[in-house]
Amino acid sequence: MSTDDSYLMGDDSSPLDSLEPAPATPDPEEMLQLLKSLEPSQRMLAARAFCEIKDSRAVPQLVRLLTDVCPLIRVSAAYALGRNPSPVAVEPLIAQLVGDWSGYVRKGIVWALGNSRDDRALVPLVDALATDISAVRLWAASSLAQMANAAALPALLTSLKGDPVAAVRSNCAWAVGQLCRELPTPAAYAEAIAALINALEADPDMGVQADAQAALLKVGDPRGLQVIERMQAEGTL
Repeated sequence: MSTDDSYLMGDDSSPLDSLEPAPATPDPEEMLQLLKSLEPSQRMLAARAFCEIKDSRAVPQLVRLLTDVCPLIRVSAAYALGRNPSPVAVEPLIAQLVGDWSGYVRKGIVWALGNSRDDRALVPLVDALATDISAVRLWAASSLAQMANAAALPALLTSLKGDPVAAVRSNCAWAVGQLCRELPTPAAYAEAIAALINALEADPDMGVQADAQAALLKVGDPRGLQVIERMQAEGTL
C-alpha cells in the first residue's frame, strides 16, 4: 500500500474538496453515456458529475470504473458511489479498498463505505483505521461514525488513545461522541465517556482536546461536564 500521507485533511473539510468540480448543471443523460467513453478524460468528467448528481442508473458503470487503470477515475468513481450509495456497490468497494495501491483512492473508498451504512463495511473500515496511512485512517474514523454501529467502538477507542497522528485522534474523538447514542449497554457508554475525558485531560494536542470537549458537550454527560467545568476553573482549558 502507498505510504503517501499528502492527502491528510481535518474534520472541517470534505474529501470531495480535493476533486475538481464537474461543469455546472451537467446533463445526467449525457454523463451516463460518457461513463462508457473510451476517452479517460470523458470518463473522469462523467464520474465527477455523479459526485453531484444522484441517479441510480449510474451505479453499475461507476462500479466498473472502480478498477479503471487511471487512479483519478477510480477515486472519482468512489466519491460518486458515496453520493449514490447502493448495496450493489459495497462488495466492489471493499475489494478495491483491499487491493488499490493509491492512498488517494482508498480514502475515497472509505468515505463511500461510510455513506453506505452497510454492516458489511464495518470490518474493512476497522482494519483501515488500524493499518492504513494517516489520510485513510482519518476518514475511516469518520466513516465508522457514519455507520452508527456500536461494534466500531473498541477500534475507535484504541485509535483515540494511541494513533500517532493528532488529526486521526481528533476524528476518533468526534466519532466516539457520535456513537454514544448508539451504545447498547451502560458499561460501553461509560467506557466511551471515560476515553473522551482522558483525551481531554491527557492528550498533548490542543485540537484533540478541543474535539474531545466538543464531543462531551454534545453528549451532555454529567461526568464530562464536571471535568470541563473543573478544568476551566483551573485555567487548564
